[in-house]
Amino acid sequence: MRPLRLLFRMAAGLVLVGAVSAQILPLDQVRAGQRGVGRTVFAGDRVEEFQVEILGVLENVGPKQSLILGRLSGGPLAETGVMAGMSGSPVYIDGKLAGAVAFSFPFSTEPLAGIRPIEDMLREDASARVEPARPSLPELLAGDRSILPGPSGTRTAERMIPIATPVSFGGFTERTIEVFGDQLRALGLRPVQGVGGQARDGGSAAVEPGSMISVGMLRGDLSMSAAGTVTQVEGDRLWAFGHAFLSTGPLELPMMRASVLTLVPNVQNSFKLAGEGALIGKVTLDRTAGIAGSLGPGPSMVPFRLRVNGQTYDMEAVRDPFLTPFLLQIATFSAIDAEQRQLGPSSLRIHGRVSFADAPPLELDDLYSGASGVAQQAAIGTAAPLAFLQQTAPADLNVERIEIDIDAAPQDRRIRVTGAWTDRRRMQAGETVKISVALRGPGADERTVRELEWTAPAAIAPGPLQLTLSDAARLNTTEFPLLLEAGTLTPSELVHAVNRLRRSDALYLRVWRSGVGFRVQAQRMEQVPASLRTILESPQGAAGGASPESYEVLAELNVATFNGVVDGVLSLPLEITQ
Repeated sequence: MRPLRLLFRMAAGLVLVGAVSAQILPLDQVRAGQRGVGRTVFAGDRVEEFQVEILGVLENVGPKQSLILGRLSGGPLAETGVMAGMSGSPVYIDGKLAGAVAFSFPFSTEPLAGIRPIEDMLREDASARVEPARPSLPELLAGDRSILPGPSGTRTAERMIPIATPVSFGGFTERTIEVFGDQLRALGLRPVQGVGGQARDGGSAAVEPGSMISVGMLRGDLSMSAAGTVTQVEGDRLWAFGHAFLSTGPLELPMMRASVLTLVPNVQNSFKLAGEGALIGKVTLDRTAGIAGSLGPGPSMVPFRLRVNGQTYDMEAVRDPFLTPFLLQIATFSAIDAEQRQLGPSSLRIHGRVSFADAPPLELDDLYSGASGVAQQAAIGTAAPLAFLQQTAPADLNVERIEIDIDAAPQDRRIRVTGAWTDRRRMQAGETVKISVALRGPGADERTVRELEWTAPAAIAPGPLQLTLSDAARLNTTEFPLLLEAGTLTPSELVHAVNRLRRSDALYLRVWRSGVGFRVQAQRMEQVPASLRTILESPQGAAGGASPESYEVLAELNVATFNGVVDGVLSLPLEITQ
């Protein structure tokens, strides 16, 4: 009896890791008029069949790419058409695997689908990440460039496009979906609010072609995951979706079971409403022809803790130079939105830190205040520095942990610079000038005058100077060109350069003059002596990273730190005489 028991155990093990691989039907054997069957989940986790009529092959729809055009029928498809969540549904002709349902026509009145040839999905030669141009920090902070990579093409009703991938959000506010929805839809994702997280019945059947899976990005008190269909399983390897998720190339995302709660018919694009189940493995490749992964242990995730006025959100985020900062941005916005009103004035003080494995931590301390839209400012201001570092550093910055504390108050705490003056316009080297600056808070009676002194160095050359009193935002714009040297810096040097950017709750004095200044390793040099100037101006200095500037900074001081956001800039002339 022992051999028989062993045989039963071996058979049971095969069922747990997936069905026996089907034979492959090459694209050159696909013909119009052939009929086949597809497999997908319409309810729960039970894989069901639908009918496929082959209408032909669309040649050269992309670089060395073809699609099989098919008409689907059976089950609920007459009512729903091709649904978001069907991406990856395998199609068999004469019992052989031909490809995966992956494309559709928006607003189509019948279920016409583009079927990705299975040969393209199994070919893993195009595994390199497609790198977008390196972003600049001003672009990210201003919102002129999205943290996530842009869409690969225009999504119109006249052409066949990848089936939208339903992305479930659990624990997020409705306003979060409104604010970020257009950005997600432009990437081929369909946001579905309020159905993320663990489903009570997340599926327990074996993972097989036609099964639903969920690809996680954020897990915990806030969750975000994308649903799709498995195309093929071979041993512990798995292929799904039939089109790109985010085209990020090699990566690691958690892969979970999923079950369909219901089908939602829609004029533009019906979709499966799916719930996330237990962890079953990880996605390791995201490319044009679909995603691939392995069954077994999940990936390493980034511990992420977010607190707003004492309310704590504990989560895990994926490790990815695009997704990690985007998840920081969207989670920060949602947590603020849940705890703080969006209409009327507000102030948000951020105390944050991103810890790296092989670099100093990124400090994210700042204050945001205004009459409206402060949550958006705080979210992008918190996420943009991390996005810049991860997408620009010459070597990978491995994030170990993210911790963000936010204190929110329903007040406008902007402080404006209204005037400034000095006790003299001319002075000699070694003498001291007294500087006064007037500021006004949001209330009519909130006025103050701050005083400071600056002593000219004994060796300073005669000539005109400028005393510039400035907020952080305007002064930082003069520093952004330094960060254009990011490609020449080590990750640690780049983190230090970003950490040196000024905070918005302080007023600064910069003493400067026109002439030749220098910067080295994204850091501006002050009062360069003649002997060192000769070296920096030489070819050896340029080879060492020295770059000339059109002005020279003699000194910079923090005048004062306030419980508010400083706004304004004023310059005062000063003459150094013989």
